[in-house]
Amino acid sequence: MSKQEDAPDGVPNSASAKPPPKPEPPKLDPVYYTWSSTFSILMGRYVTGNRDVPLERNYFEEMDAIKAESYCKRCETNRDYLLQYSPIVKFLKDEVGKLGGDLNGKNIHCRMCTAEQSGGFHVDHGIMLCANKFRNRGHQEDTMAHEMVHAWDHLKYKVEDNNLRHQACLEIRASTLSGECRFAREFFTKNQWRITEQLQNCVRRRATLSMLARPGIKDDVHATKVVNEVWDSCFHDTRPFDEIYR
Repeated sequence: MSKQEDAPDGVPNSASAKPPPKPEPPKLDPVYYTWSSTFSILMGRYVTGNRDVPLERNYFEEMDAIKAESYCKRCETNRDYLLQYSPIVKFLKDEVGKLGGDLNGKNIHCRMCTAEQSGGFHVDHGIMLCANKFRNRGHQEDTMAHEMVHAWDHLKYKVEDNNLRHQACLEIRASTLSGECRFAREFFTKNQWRITEQLQNCVRRRATLSMLARPGIKDDVHATKVVNEVWDSCFHDTRPFDEIYR
């Protein structure tokens, strides 16, 4: 990766990271958001195995619309708490500041998302947090750390938006350093039970999935190839940390 001085989720999720304006509250007809729908979804997912995908999609879209205000408020409360008390978020905020950047409540936006993502970063608009995608504050902390690593990289390096190797390197570093691939999270939330090289496998998986969403990537084979091309240098580059934090 070319650095400003000689040298890794591009503009990570640049198109989707631009925070949209808060929409007007929709007029709802909660036909899907019912106990019977909840029961049917749970049965299909965990008992019968016969999932009703349209029902699930409509149910969660309806639930997001009904709870949008409370989701965003919770996200903003957790954002402010993490900026003040989370060790990894505070550290990354300080490191971004040393490079001339400033991440704060005004450019870390909580928004409702329809895509399957928990956040995004845009060099002009800051960080977007998907308020309706977080399981808990710990999940939001991992997402904030991931996007803050992207922000640090964009300030530190000359990142080329259309350079797939640059984009892959950014995703490898963010997944490695944010803590989202630590053993406990993979074990308890992703059912990934590998003991050996668990971190490496998680980072490869997440970086490859992120690359699949980028223009210029043909398929999963192409995404894997690009990730592998930059793996050694990017996985072992732990800056601004001295080592992998968690």
